[in-house]
Amino acid sequence: MAITRLPSAGFSITIRIAVPADASSIGRLTTAVGEAGAIVTALDVVDSDPTNVIVDLTCDTADASHADQVVDALTALDGVDVRKVSDRTFLLHLGGKIEVNSKVSLRTRDELSRAYTPGVARVCQAIAENPADARRLTIKRNTVAVVSDGSAVLGLGNLGPAASLPVMEGKAALFKRFGGVDAWPVVLDTQDTDEIVAIVKAIAPAYGGINLEDIAAPRCFEIEARLRELLDIPVFHDDQHGTAICVLAALTNALRVVGKQLADVRVVVSGAGAAGTAIMKLLLRQGVGDIIAYDRQGALHRGMTGLNPAWQWLADNTNKAGYAGDLAGAVRGADVFIGVSAPNLLTGDDVAAMAKDSIVFALANPDPEVDPREARKHAAIVATGRSDQPNQINNVLAFPGVFRGMLDAHAEEFTEEMALAAARAIADVVGEEKINPTVIVPSVFDSRVAPAVAAAVRAAAQNPANILTPADPSPADPNATPAPAPTTPPAPADLPEIAAEASATP
Repeated sequence: MAITRLPSAGFSITIRIAVPADASSIGRLTTAVGEAGAIVTALDVVDSDPTNVIVDLTCDTADASHADQVVDALTALDGVDVRKVSDRTFLLHLGGKIEVNSKVSLRTRDELSRAYTPGVARVCQAIAENPADARRLTIKRNTVAVVSDGSAVLGLGNLGPAASLPVMEGKAALFKRFGGVDAWPVVLDTQDTDEIVAIVKAIAPAYGGINLEDIAAPRCFEIEARLRELLDIPVFHDDQHGTAICVLAALTNALRVVGKQLADVRVVVSGAGAAGTAIMKLLLRQGVGDIIAYDRQGALHRGMTGLNPAWQWLADNTNKAGYAGDLAGAVRGADVFIGVSAPNLLTGDDVAAMAKDSIVFALANPDPEVDPREARKHAAIVATGRSDQPNQINNVLAFPGVFRGMLDAHAEEFTEEMALAAARAIADVVGEEKINPTVIVPSVFDSRVAPAVAAAVRAAAQNPANILTPADPSPADPNATPAPAPTTPPAPADLPEIAAEASATP
């Protein structure tokens, strides 16, 4: 069954309209918009004269074709002159979403002499003598490259580097807003694995971390693995590890709500690409009972031939019973369904056939694998990737805090222990006393999330042996109160050392 799209701020439009200056005109406009299925969010009078009123009517629509329908409905009204239609999403992107600001004022000759020549030469020499000082004396200490080749942009496919740039800009804005991290888009006009690895290796000296984004599987696995071997800074593929962290956090709380243990549940994952593979590996690391991985070739199982290395690994390490049927059959009796694939793959009846107190994470965007309204009729807990549905599983819960923690720890790599620590921190921010079927993850605007994740990742980087595994006798206290969020990211520990060095320099 197709999923009915709901009006969203992502398809908000502002329509400039001239109408007769009579008492009923404005009411006719709002009525027409409502009857067309859109939601009026603002109506502002721009100008008027004795016979006409010019207004800006803003409304949320479901998609571009729905926006056209709303405009047509207004145009059809007697006496109404539609003068201009503005797509508010495109307006927001005009000129890009990020910019560079200087941290020093450069108002005087004295400041210029220290920030640039001649003073800067001494800093260059210090770094040449001790390259590690670049982490403390340059933007490297707080800067991440958001790297993409545009081969897997959102769920839209291979759009190329230029078309991927709005996503990378948005990612950089989120890094700054939620983690205090300075990130910059680096979009590459090549989809050759060797070239991408060589380019990122060449630009790495300027950055404290690399965030790979929207690179198609299976190339993304090789690119990440090779860069991890080559670089002394963390390499993090958000489509893999950010998604996996957030899914594990959400599943941790969902299982708390329904009273099940991860070791006892059977999980079906639809989509064995970058996100699905990372999710399954992290769940296996945490001791999940069993997983069935499902993709274009069906359920991955031992004995299949012609699989790429990533799928072969999944075939060898999941699906204990060797199930080889369709997706609907795979979810029958399963405790958890996780979809990171394509829309409209399951029906409400398929969800009804799952185990009692089932959990459904239908994360394909913008249209999930099953209509969440139908799924909620049968599943105990339903989550999506959409902001207009309860339990939005969004990577912004993870990556700003993960990089904040890694940068503060001067980490040289991203580890599985960091991923587990981050997932636990996200889950625990909600608090066991507050979780319920519609609240299994914190809001993306919860100011406690990024600091909690950063602290957990920093601790994992500094002492990975302290990260608990399922075999540990004493799990983390789910009632532990997260540390309050600071108003700014925590200052790295080496600031006093730099100050001391500066004051000691003649």
